[in-house]
Amino acid sequence: MLTNHLQLNYDAALHDYDIFPKVVPAGKTSEITVMPLGAHAAFTSGEEYRLRICPIDEGNPRDYPGRRNNFEYAVTPGADGCVRFSFEFFGEQQYFIHIGERPRLSVYAVAEDLAGRYPFRGDLHMHTCRSDGKQSPAAVCAEYRKTGYDFLAVTDHRRYEPSLEAIAAYLDVPIEMTLVPGEEIHLPKDLDGGHINDVHIVNFGGERSIQALAAAQGEQGHWARIDAYAGTIDIPAGLRGAERYAYAECHWIFNEIKKAGGLGIFCHPYWIVASVLQVPPGLVEAIMETQPFDAFEVLGGEVYYEQNGFQTAQYYQDIAKGRRYPVVGSTDSHSAFHNPKSHACSTIVFSPENERGALIDSIKNFYSIAVDSIDPMTRYVGDFRLLRYACFLEKNFFPLHDELCFEEGRAMKAYACAQPGAKETLEFISGRMKAQREKYFAF
Repeated sequence: MLTNHLQLNYDAALHDYDIFPKVVPAGKTSEITVMPLGAHAAFTSGEEYRLRICPIDEGNPRDYPGRRNNFEYAVTPGADGCVRFSFEFFGEQQYFIHIGERPRLSVYAVAEDLAGRYPFRGDLHMHTCRSDGKQSPAAVCAEYRKTGYDFLAVTDHRRYEPSLEAIAAYLDVPIEMTLVPGEEIHLPKDLDGGHINDVHIVNFGGERSIQALAAAQGEQGHWARIDAYAGTIDIPAGLRGAERYAYAECHWIFNEIKKAGGLGIFCHPYWIVASVLQVPPGLVEAIMETQPFDAFEVLGGEVYYEQNGFQTAQYYQDIAKGRRYPVVGSTDSHSAFHNPKSHACSTIVFSPENERGALIDSIKNFYSIAVDSIDPMTRYVGDFRLLRYACFLEKNFFPLHDELCFEEGRAMKAYACAQPGAKETLEFISGRMKAQREKYFAF
């Protein structure tokens, strides 16, 4: 979290005043309410206050006269102690709100395509004790809910069933966290026969297991299938031998994930394992050029620069080449506790619903950004327009959102551990997240 004067102002505003809605449609007039949170922050009844609205992109009125940057009004609190005003938020940007000498508040206006899309934070790639992780699927879901995650897929190595176990654990109680089926796919290698592929691929939300599909024909049958499949697709000319086979197998996996209704994620190619890059750069280039995947895990798991830094550089370099593809961030976590990687990265998806299909469609349509939480200063990778919006949300919305997530996550953990009263608690708090979205987003 930021510790400079800007963050201190945001913290004071969140603790002392509730402003809602926080996000409004651009080009329309919206009514904004400012509610004091405690007697220490109260407005004086009958007193007139100077209200200033500062669109962040319009420049200082002193330096840029003639632009739409000088809005001042007189306001008085209502009988309920709240200040209300109406304003046409004319363009997509952040608007700072000053009321007298009170802490600076904020509203964000979004264009038509974002209006109706809510920010959901989640993880598309993590592990449990059903492969090489530390906690059970149910416990992992609860722990990540406690830290503000709206959706999650358990993606154990070579196993689809743990994700179904996580979903089943909470079927009998109302939760507002979306649990999505998934797996991390590693297919068999044949060093002697040249059938080698160490690219890791996540099946997020697929309705069936691709790992199981590959295993159904046995190793020899699978290798024969990929050899045959290679003859049906265009393989980049620069690939030879094992790289040619690896490309064909990756292409087949991504194609099968699509057929299963899932999101195929190309994962961490710059992971250093056994003192070498997991994926040879020539193969990475071929995959990036042809883009058989649905999304690129631009941030994921490790906390050293060579992985996430190189993947970020790859992404922006590809943009410069005219390549465009969706990006996601994931923890690739193997433990929710005592683990510096446990909250290294995540994804914010701007989606009309927190639902499997809507999340997948939104990512495919470029409404996602990757979040880098390795250092205290949060950073983002993705479209600049969405990054600006995410910065606003990180300071003005997610702290309040995360408080409700913690309550539900704690009750989920209690329910998973069969503690008395947990089910009743989940039933009592159900609907709070939806109500919060409806309060803060004027869609």
